[in-house]
Amino acid sequence: MKVALFASGRGSNVENIIRFFDGNKRINISLICSNNKSSGAILHAKNYKIPHFFLTKDDLSKSKTLINKLHHAKIDLLVLAGFLLKIPAFFINNFDGKIINIHPSLLPKYGGKGMYGDNIHNLVLRNKEKKTGITFHYVNENYDEGKIIAQFEIQVDKFETLKSIKKKISQEELLNYPKIISSFLDE
Repeated sequence: MKVALFASGRGSNVENIIRFFDGNKRINISLICSNNKSSGAILHAKNYKIPHFFLTKDDLSKSKTLINKLHHAKIDLLVLAGFLLKIPAFFINNFDGKIINIHPSLLPKYGGKGMYGDNIHNLVLRNKEKKTGITFHYVNENYDEGKIIAQFEIQVDKFETLKSIKKKISQEELLNYPKIISSFLDE
């Protein structure tokens, strides 16, 4: 199975996924795409000698260049790992059921436009939630509304801080993203 990783930020999930599948005969990280030239994901791609591609909003919504590149590479699964651009219907229609995302809350809570990272965690703290977690879901035309694949909960205690929640969420992401990707081998 050939996988393309899409990321915008530091690339911690990208690096973890690359390391996890390095040398795997059944799952190959074949391409890394980022809309941020200084993204850590691009650095990880270079370090592991994985082809990478800088993309713009137009590459997602208007141009067929990226779609053609992904089809030419015979990509089976597109994995959003901290990718902050909205995936438009034009793009989704070319990869229906083959694009997955991770979201740092238990959807449907704290989903939608602008709901990522610290924005979510601060709301969890402000609302005195007892639990939070991560959600893996398919990508559709609406932010964070695709069919849920799996959710993993973490408990929020009364002494929780932004830093401690971020650490717990990150640990869950690093532990579970490779498992979710692996689950697509059986489909």
